[in-house]
Amino acid sequence: MGYHAGDYDVIVIGAGHAGCESALAAARMGCETLLITINLDMVAFMPCNPSIGGPAKGHVVREIDALGGEMGRNIDRTFIQMRMLNTGKGPAVHALRAQADKFLYQHTMKETIELQDNLELRQGMVEQLIVENGECKGVITKTGAEYHAKTVVLTTGTYLRGKVIMGELMYESGPNNQQPSIKLSDNLRELGFDLVRFKTGTPPRVLRESIDFSKTEIQPGDEKPRYFSYESTADTAAQEEQLPCWLTYTTSNTHQIINDNLHRAPMFSGQIEGTGPRYCPSIEDKIVRFHDKPKHQIFLEPEGRHTSEYYVQGLSTSMPEDVQLSMLRSISGLENVRMMRTGYAIEYDAVVPTQLWPTLETKLVPNLFTAGQINGTSGYEEAAGQGIVAGINAARKVQGKESVVIDRSQGYIGVLIDDLVTKGTNEPYRLLTSRAEYRLLLRNDNADLRLTPIGYEIGLIQEERHERFLAKKEAIANELARLASVKIRPDEDVQQLLAEAGTAPLQNSVDAVTLLRRPEITYSQLDVLCPPDDDIAADVKEQVEIQVKYSGYIEKQLLQVERLKRMESKRIPDDIDYYAVHGIASEAKQKLAEIRPLSVGQASRISGVTPADISILLVYLEHYNQVVASRS
Repeated sequence: MGYHAGDYDVIVIGAGHAGCESALAAARMGCETLLITINLDMVAFMPCNPSIGGPAKGHVVREIDALGGEMGRNIDRTFIQMRMLNTGKGPAVHALRAQADKFLYQHTMKETIELQDNLELRQGMVEQLIVENGECKGVITKTGAEYHAKTVVLTTGTYLRGKVIMGELMYESGPNNQQPSIKLSDNLRELGFDLVRFKTGTPPRVLRESIDFSKTEIQPGDEKPRYFSYESTADTAAQEEQLPCWLTYTTSNTHQIINDNLHRAPMFSGQIEGTGPRYCPSIEDKIVRFHDKPKHQIFLEPEGRHTSEYYVQGLSTSMPEDVQLSMLRSISGLENVRMMRTGYAIEYDAVVPTQLWPTLETKLVPNLFTAGQINGTSGYEEAAGQGIVAGINAARKVQGKESVVIDRSQGYIGVLIDDLVTKGTNEPYRLLTSRAEYRLLLRNDNADLRLTPIGYEIGLIQEERHERFLAKKEAIANELARLASVKIRPDEDVQQLLAEAGTAPLQNSVDAVTLLRRPEITYSQLDVLCPPDDDIAADVKEQVEIQVKYSGYIEKQLLQVERLKRMESKRIPDDIDYYAVHGIASEAKQKLAEIRPLSVGQASRISGVTPADISILLVYLEHYNQVVASRS
């Protein structure tokens, strides 16, 4: 028999990366929040790679921070290595990546949650949602405790009917031998949700003292580390010396061992039913798909400062244990390695994400939100990005306020959620810079300029931080104006500096902005020619240089965004019957009726809906709106 255990505004189920951001956002927005998870020792745990960031993913972490989330601050406090990737390319693809002390990361996040006002952390296995009159009203745990709430956020990661697979061995389990969640998955099906079966995997971990690092290539961190959070400083971020990673490669012997044992690989023997991630394949999948490649990169990554475990990045596998050890020992530098943990694949249930609104509320059950890997994504960062949006919107619904939807031109979080709810995914979704059509606007360096106003408006960015943000914006505008007004004359010093920079001499006087547009000229060189009266912060200089050098491209993308906004502003009524719209193709009618897009812009991005269908829909909507207006 159940018992009433408490009433809350928001309940978040699962304390992984999505759940932590959801619960913190809701609590910081003033909602009484319960965060309930299977095991309190696994809060913010990293079951796979001990790192945060990378291409597109690092952008998301910066965006979470700009909105007032926690992931950026937490990794800045607990990193053991920080690197800016793709620095040889343009600013659109610059991406920050940190190696984490995975144990310190989770303990620091757990402490943050424990100290947060309005937030209660509880251990428990949620087995059922309380649904009354079609709306979610709370949860019931394995012990019979009933917790009631106005909104519920489901962030179950890979725990739903989780099954670990290692060669011929299969058993029900969450990641890292944790309890799986079985009954909640059944409950979701009973409520009418369509679920799919996905798979992900993890590589073996090995003992540091058994690695011969002399046969590998060192991969150090940046000499002067950058930070994810706009609030972090050298005083608040990790202070200790950075730890290197190490690069090695598979060999022909590795490939032979895998090919000889493919009959024992669950991926190829039919034991795995779930679809795996395309952009993070297992080593056996890579060997089969790219059989012409003589070797594959393997990175050896420390899991923390106070452990000897090393993560073997690039060797994700579900091969039997004996094959894994043979594979490891065929790799340069690992000839005598000792395996501490075996790699494995894990299958789990995920919700078909087209069943969600862009707010991440489910269409089927109002007041129920989902975020993270349950929505078919892969990666800690993608999960956390969804988590903060779900938490914000769960809180806003409780407060009777308008939902927050980040559009594709505002952030990678917007691209991620729009792709999921509009197109769905038939494999674990990974965010890539190529998925963003406005990626020159969505850079690593300007997440604060894009999203801090939203974070401030909803109450996640405090007044002091907002004032610093406004001062930065003003400093950028002032410096751009100053450079536009300063004239550079073709005197001897100027011509010499231009010659040293490898650019053409000046024929006439030009303003400083025109000179900075030259690819060979940097802001620091311009600083010598026309220094400002006062010191300018490094992040202001960075913004000025990027905005000047890429102004033409940025302006083109802004025009595209304006066109997008016109399409997004054409709202589609909730009660429209797509099957009554004559001329639209049958497939388009079916997709439109299933996804129920909120705007013409969203409708245009649905797979199977053509430009011709959109033209017919626009005509129909014009007539529809005229009829509605005449009735009123």
